Amino acid sequence: PYSNTRSVVELAIGEIIMLMRSVFARSSEIHAGQWQKTAEGSREVRGKNLGIVGYGNIGKQLSILAEAIGMRVYYYDVEDKLSLGNAKKCATLENLLNVSDVVTLHIDDNKANKNFIGEREIKQMRDGAMLINLSRGFVVDIDALAAALKSGKIAGAAVDVYPEEPRSNGEFYTPLQGFPNVILTPHVGGSTEEAQRDIADFVPNKIMDYINTGNTVDAVNFPNIRLPKQNNAHRFLHIHKNVPGIMAKINEVLANYEMNISGQYLSTDSEVGYVITDLDKDYNKNVVKALKKVEHTIKFRVLY
Repeated sequence: PYSNTRSVVELAIGEIIMLMRSVFARSSEIHAGQWQKTAEGSREVRGKNLGIVGYGNIGKQLSILAEAIGMRVYYYDVEDKLSLGNAKKCATLENLLNVSDVVTLHIDDNKANKNFIGEREIKQMRDGAMLINLSRGFVVDIDALAAALKSGKIAGAAVDVYPEEPRSNGEFYTPLQGFPNVILTPHVGGSTEEAQRDIADFVPNKIMDYINTGNTVDAVNFPNIRLPKQNNAHRFLHIHKNVPGIMAKINEVLANYEMNISGQYLSTDSEVGYVITDLDKDYNKNVVKALKKVEHTIKFRVLY
């Protein structure tokens, strides 16, 4: 989860400056053979209000760097988060939108976040504000954003993610194409050489951690459990369908074989449950056969 954090944050900082200074528009004019030197619509970021929606790893690091270049930082998060530096927490999304010169989105892929920023939220933003989305494509109503850009309600935007993205490089269309102060990039927020190296180290380490200890921290499609290290113990890993009563059935089997549990951990998602049981004594091999026969078992293994 941290491998590409810095890469995304640096892109956000760069886009904030480019949007506020209308760099993209001036560059496009030069490419088109036009010299348009003007200070109109070009503003410093120093002293401006940055609204960060989603104060997680990326949001917090962005907060620190934005303050370092003189911005006033406000943030909104559905969870209670510790403010870093001088960042101020907003009680509601509307409060953040009302005060921000630039709004940048860094929220997760929860399906409930679809069109998190839509026509109503855009109307709550300051006239002439900027919007940046480096999070998930579906969190912004693209048609509503295009309409706001056309009317001038939103003065500029930077978008790196889209509701629908092609699986390979090639032609692409979005209603946001053609606006002079809109920066469009093909989901490259975390695509730097440094981030790719970090990911190449992170992923195999996590796989080995699961194989060797059963830890599933940071898994995106499996229940997350952070397990303590164990000495002089056996560890049973039980993956099952997420239905009621599985834990009771597992413990009934362990009790029948007089197994003493030194630690037990459970995590579930909508479809799968993951139970880890640590035992402090040698076990009868027949208990393994019995646990594998527990109804709705998907996979069972003895770690050590």
